[in-house]
Amino acid sequence: MERIEIDTARGKERVPPGQYLVGDRWPILTYGSTPWSDLENWNFTMGGLVENPLRFTWSEWNELPTVEVKADMHCVTSWSKLDNVWTGVQAKYLLELAKPKPEAKFFSVFCDGGYTTNVPVDELYEEDTLFATHHNGEPLEAGHGGPMRLVIPRLYAWKSAKWVRGLEFLTEDKPGFWEQNGYHNYGDPWREQRYSFSF
Repeated sequence: MERIEIDTARGKERVPPGQYLVGDRWPILTYGSTPWSDLENWNFTMGGLVENPLRFTWSEWNELPTVEVKADMHCVTSWSKLDNVWTGVQAKYLLELAKPKPEAKFFSVFCDGGYTTNVPVDELYEEDTLFATHHNGEPLEAGHGGPMRLVIPRLYAWKSAKWVRGLEFLTEDKPGFWEQNGYHNYGDPWREQRYSFSF
């Protein structure tokens, strides 16, 4: 298994403006109840503007090659957790299989529980973006997005959607749940892109 260590900090600082460290704690923040995943009927899909739509069962997913990514995590609610080790399938590996069409500039993530979020496709080509099933060597707990969550360390953690079930590739941006409810459309922690409005 390949291990990737990414410096997601800008310069020498590791903690973005307005953030505080939580140490060993890992807060669980969820809108609504935590979904229960039936792994016998679980599947993951990649569709929309792709040459080769993908669908994996849980057993098929676990046959895919995995990587470890060591990266920091920053939540829009102001906490940061450093040196997380994520294990999962690298997003760009899946892109090689699905082959997004040239006009696919964005994707929408959809999840158990009805949650969605939106991200530019370019983020999936970054070395540290992955679909994680483990955190620090342990399977992801349901409260933290298990059995699988998307991890995009460069963006606030609401973009690292929990309970991911698929992606849809799109020509135009399609704001997700939090983006429709006042959160910034992109979410760069180093630029404090927390909200889409000013106080």
